[in-house]
Amino acid sequence: MSNPWYLYLVRTASGSLYTGITTDVDRRFAEHQAGAPKGARSLRGKGPLTLAFQAPAGDRSLASKLECQVKRWPKARKEALIRGEFSLTDGS
Repeated sequence: MSNPWYLYLVRTASGSLYTGITTDVDRRFAEHQAGAPKGARSLRGKGPLTLAFQAPAGDRSLASKLECQVKRWPKARKEALIRGEFSLTDGS
């Protein structure tokens, strides 16, 4: 079986939240912190970055769907997720 996928949120120095998916959160976060060439372009120069949230998201297909959902959420809902006020399995 392949590695499980994770949904994660990264907070920038200005407080913005970036949503992504990966099979290795630590490696991916390190790539974002390092900047080019593998880190997300939208995060470059926005540090220091902090890993605000991570949770298992099933296989790649489920993780991609979840990422699309969360990216559409208002920031307040993402902050509530980070605070643990609800889980990703509580519905969309």
